[in-house]
Amino acid sequence: MYQDLCGKVAIVTGGSGGLGAAICRRFADEKMSLVIHYHSNEKAANQLVNEIVNKGGKAISFQGDILEEETMQKLVNTALDQFQHLDIFVNNAGIEDPAPSHEMTLENWQKIIDINLTGYFLGARSALAYFVKNKIKGNIINLSSVHEIIPWPTFVHYAASKGGLRMMTQTLALEYAQLGIRVNAIGAGAINTPINKEKMHDPFKKAELEGMIPVGYIGEPDSIANAAAWLASSQSEYVTGITLFVDGGLTLYPSFREGKG
Repeated sequence: MYQDLCGKVAIVTGGSGGLGAAICRRFADEKMSLVIHYHSNEKAANQLVNEIVNKGGKAISFQGDILEEETMQKLVNTALDQFQHLDIFVNNAGIEDPAPSHEMTLENWQKIIDINLTGYFLGARSALAYFVKNKIKGNIINLSSVHEIIPWPTFVHYAASKGGLRMMTQTLALEYAQLGIRVNAIGAGAINTPINKEKMHDPFKKAELEGMIPVGYIGEPDSIANAAAWLASSQSEYVTGITLFVDGGLTLYPSFREGKG
């Protein structure tokens, strides 16, 4: 637990499920106030809000499209209206939709780039505008992936979006560091979330995936949430512009594990 997080206000995009929901729960445990953004799953978002409120926490839900500039500004304004300030913005909403690169439609490519990269920029920009105007030493956390550095065939749009996010994170961190604003990313590895449901329920696919991970098992969402809490806290006050990989060693080139090559 990080005592300095008590009373702080955070926005989490895509917070109704998966990694976003895990981050919201961890932030609520830290006694933070939350604006839980969702795009379409209103039921899940409201259930999470009720869960947090019933435990004595503070949370509200907010529906919107992260690709609409006006919506992202309303998201920040909602936090200010409900909780009077904003300290942390978590860009988490994202999607993937694989296809062989030579068959990938422009629509498919653009959809992934728009949501996973442009949407993150719009979220960061809205938070930064508030932080700069009000001289707030705010904190932005971007949810990235090991595929910002690991190539991923049939996911060229996804890998490109995460590679772009890596440079966006570093650039914003450098641009605003002198104002005390920190910008970091979390590079998630293979995590037990709904997006990996098929692999988790197929013994062969699960074993195959586990064999690629040096520690030998698939991570849980709480590991990502723990990383987010640390990056949000003053314990990481000297950290900006990094991608914190939470991946069980997946980025360590496990094929070289036996000393071959």
